[in-house]
Amino acid sequence: MVNKLSIIQQIKAHKKNAKLNYKLKEDAQLFTKELFNTLFNYPTDLDAGLDRLERLFEELVELACWEIDKKCSKVWDDYVAELPEILRMLNLDAEAIYKNDPAAESIEEVYLAYPGFYAIAIYRLSNALYKKGFPIVPRLMTEYAHHVTGVDINPGATIGEHFFMDHATGIVIGETAVIKNHVKLYQGVTLGALSVAKELESVKRHPTIEDHVTIYANATILGGETVIGSNSIIGGNVWLTKSVPSYSLVSHKPEILIRELEK
Repeated sequence: MVNKLSIIQQIKAHKKNAKLNYKLKEDAQLFTKELFNTLFNYPTDLDAGLDRLERLFEELVELACWEIDKKCSKVWDDYVAELPEILRMLNLDAEAIYKNDPAAESIEEVYLAYPGFYAIAIYRLSNALYKKGFPIVPRLMTEYAHHVTGVDINPGATIGEHFFMDHATGIVIGETAVIKNHVKLYQGVTLGALSVAKELESVKRHPTIEDHVTIYANATILGGETVIGSNSIIGGNVWLTKSVPSYSLVSHKPEILIRELEK
């Protein structure tokens, strides 16, 4: 006969993190969805919406702020004051998508149907919390967007204005990546690190992409010292671990072999 008490005691002995509560993940997702809807859904009662968001945020504080001296409850007023500027930047991102993608038939389509826009929206909303030192929630927000869109943007990344991800799925942008203005990325692009050693956590590990750069599908650019100069074009499937100057065209030439099959 199974000794239920013994099993419970064994499970408890192996629980290593007494602070872990999956309700935090669920509440962070709810906060993320409500935040997006409050900003972009035109019929929304903004007054009621902001009050609802504040209540959700207070619940996140209870679950996420394990260290008493962090004063997480003081973050909300500063954060909500940044929402107009975040919305201004997101409108520029939406315009960049609409102007650069001939398949976009309306700006409303961009807001409603483009995974790249949803991913950059959640990134910008999480980045503001990340910069204030609010624990774990910014990462949970971007991981929710990752789950929904297939785009993985660390909330610590720095991304400028008029950012456009075409198709977007599979894009990975690391924590210390710096992306400047009017940059376009296509699906499968990775802005990553050369090494993932834990002791490098406070070091710039991911590349810098300067203004007006286009990076085509499945290109991989690695390293904290790697800089892609302004107005450059990085071709599909390129693997880069060193800097390139402005106005560069970088391409990858695979060897394609064709042979006739025996009849």
